[in-house]
Amino acid sequence: MSDDARSPEAERLGSHLRRLRRQKGLSLLDVQALSEGTFKASVLGAYERGERAISAIRLAGLAALYRLPLQAMLPSDGVPSADGGLAVDLLQLDRAETLEAKTIGRFVKRLQAQRRDWTGSVFRMRVSDVSVLAAALDRSPADLAKLVDELGIKGV
Repeated sequence: MSDDARSPEAERLGSHLRRLRRQKGLSLLDVQALSEGTFKASVLGAYERGERAISAIRLAGLAALYRLPLQAMLPSDGVPSADGGLAVDLLQLDRAETLEAKTIGRFVKRLQAQRRDWTGSVFRMRVSDVSVLAAALDRSPADLAKLVDELGIKGV
């Protein structure tokens, strides 16, 4: 195990990589098969547990396999994006059953209809959207971001 593995950063990155793989509906063995053995299930599992550091080249290869931009492979800092917006995972949002998740779902569906944005499995709300939704839920924008994360509906 290298010196930087098992650090809080490695564990955070690993957890993020696991979440991305699961969002794609893939098992470790699925990734191994899709990559034609380039990513062994045991090695990918070690990355996801934070037991092994992943190189930038390997991370880029995994991004290509998942069909995601390289930037999406790095975990966010847990607050809304730099522009104040917020990404929501539409698949997880559809499965969520809390009252707040249902409210967020109705709001997002309305935004999608207004913008005719039906592409992808992640919807990105603008800073103004976040402010309106946060007010409707009687929360601050930062608290809304935390709620989205706690509900497991945060997009990448």
